[in-house]
Amino acid sequence: MNDLLTAVLLGIIEGITEFLPISSTGHLLIAEHWLGARSDMFNVVIQAGAILAVTLIYRRRLWDLAAGFGRAENRDYAAKLVVAFLITAALGFLVAKLGFKLPETVTPIAWALVIGGFWMLAAERLAERRPENARITWPVAVLVGLAQVVAAIFPGTSRSAATIFIAMLAGTRDRAAATEFAFLVGIPTMYAASGYELLKTLKGGAAHEDWAALGVAFAVSTLTAFVAVKWLLGYIRSHRFTAFAWYRIALGAALLLGLPAGA
Repeated sequence: MNDLLTAVLLGIIEGITEFLPISSTGHLLIAEHWLGARSDMFNVVIQAGAILAVTLIYRRRLWDLAAGFGRAENRDYAAKLVVAFLITAALGFLVAKLGFKLPETVTPIAWALVIGGFWMLAAERLAERRPENARITWPVAVLVGLAQVVAAIFPGTSRSAATIFIAMLAGTRDRAAATEFAFLVGIPTMYAASGYELLKTLKGGAAHEDWAALGVAFAVSTLTAFVAVKWLLGYIRSHRFTAFAWYRIALGAALLLGLPAGA
C-alpha cells in the first residue's frame, strides 16, 4: 500500500482511538500487523497530533488555570495535574530503563481489550453507587498517574479508560470531571513522550524517517482527534461508557477467534 495512504489510515485510527476508551496503541498495533510496522517515532508523533487537538479543545480551561493561578482552587487543581504527571514520568522512565518493550503479537492486545471491557462495565456500576462528586482529590491525582503507567505497559488497556475509570472509582463520580482531568494530564505526558522520542531519533540519525508521511499522519491525527474528542465530550454528558466496553469485548473476541496461533 502507498506510504502516504497508510499514513492517512494510521492517522485516522490514532485520532479516533487516542481519547476514546478503546485503546489507541492496541488499535495501531493491530493495524500495523496488516499494514506493516512503523517506527516508534511515527507512533509517538501521531499521538502528539491527537494531544495537540485536545490542547486546542481545552485551551480556555488551560488559560483559566494559568491566568487565574492566584485563586486557591486553580493552584490546587494545577498541583494535582503536576503530581499525576510526575508520577507517570518517573515510573515511565523507570519502565523504559528496565527495557520494557511492547508485544509484537496481537493476542495479548485482544485479551486486554476483552478484560478491559468487562472491567469498564463493572467499574461504572461500582462508581454509580458512590455519591455525586465532581471534585478531583489527591488520591484521584495519584491513582491517575499510576493508571497512565499501567496503560503504557499493557497495550489494549487504554490510557483514557484506565485514567477515567480510576478517577471515577476513587471518588470523582462525575464523568465529565473525571474525563477532563484524565485528558489534561495526558497533555504534558504525551508531549514529553513525543519530545523524548524525537530527541532519541535525531540523536541516532533520522534519515530513515519518511517525513512527508509523518507530517500527513500528524495532520490527519490532529483533525480526526479534534472531531472525536468534541463528540465524546458531548456524548458522555448524557450517556454511560457501556457502548465502548461492549465494542472492546466484541473486537477482542473477534481477534481471539480469528487469529492464527502465535499471531
